[in-house]
Amino acid sequence: MDYIILDIEFNGRKFASDKPMEVIEIGAVRLDGSLRHVDEFSSLIRPVYFAKLNSFIREKTGIPQEDIDAAKGFVPVIRAFLQWLDRSEACTFVTWGGEDLKRIVLDTRMHKLDDAYWLQADYYDLLKIYLRTRGLTNDVSVEKALEELGIPAEGSAHRALDDARMTAEIFRRVFPEIMPEADVRRYKDTYSNAKERRMVKNAIRTLHALKIAPTWELVADKLAKAKVDLDNVKKAAELKAYYEVEAAKPVKPRPPRPERPAGATDESAADAAGSSAADAADDAGAAGAADAADATHATDSAAAAKSAD
Repeated sequence: MDYIILDIEFNGRKFASDKPMEVIEIGAVRLDGSLRHVDEFSSLIRPVYFAKLNSFIREKTGIPQEDIDAAKGFVPVIRAFLQWLDRSEACTFVTWGGEDLKRIVLDTRMHKLDDAYWLQADYYDLLKIYLRTRGLTNDVSVEKALEELGIPAEGSAHRALDDARMTAEIFRRVFPEIMPEADVRRYKDTYSNAKERRMVKNAIRTLHALKIAPTWELVADKLAKAKVDLDNVKKAAELKAYYEVEAAKPVKPRPPRPERPAGATDESAADAAGSSAADAADDAGAAGAADAADATHATDSAAAAKSAD
């Protein structure tokens, strides 16, 4: 069994467009079953849309425009990549987050190629494994994980092959803690994005803070007000299923109110009551603040997830 440490870069943007974002670079490192380096794959890709890189991507990746202009398109590059992958009798992909395989699947479909290989490919989401094994809840970048593990960062961040090489170092360190049956995944189409799912979770928290029993109807109303397209049947069903899982989780108890000290004045008691009320309001407002923060995430949550790397 070989392990293919995969990273891609794509032409994300901070402005709205109906044109798709596309893969502009693929980098991969092949490790054998003993985690020894075997070989590598690297290629730039000239996108169909936004072939002129915007300043955000140029600054983030450092990819020169002239290199993109001279690059081949997605079809010949993905065919060459598949031929390279065929050198392994069997392989499991390793990615930092789920965005890399998703982008390859979407571009494969955009070019009307067969996506069967990618839908059947096993992969480890090393980011989720890293968070689980370290007891963390917030996503971290590859660079941050290297720092936490005391591994020197080498190469250029946000270049696909260098990121794949750095991810391979994390994979070697975390490998003994991987649970193959529990951690292995396959790509699955999703119809909602991370921001919309966070909105569901935040709506549940807000209702609890207001001492209102959450229902899907109340949460759906909040989503509709935020202009989430619930007319999309598949998206609505996916978000409802996500709501049911989150709503079933136990509510974390609020800390008890401090007892009124002996001899406390009515004024101090009123201050304490006002403070408690403010705490409840803060709980209710926290979800809204989180949603507002999502606006800086990028044009869509997928772009943001990758940009965080």
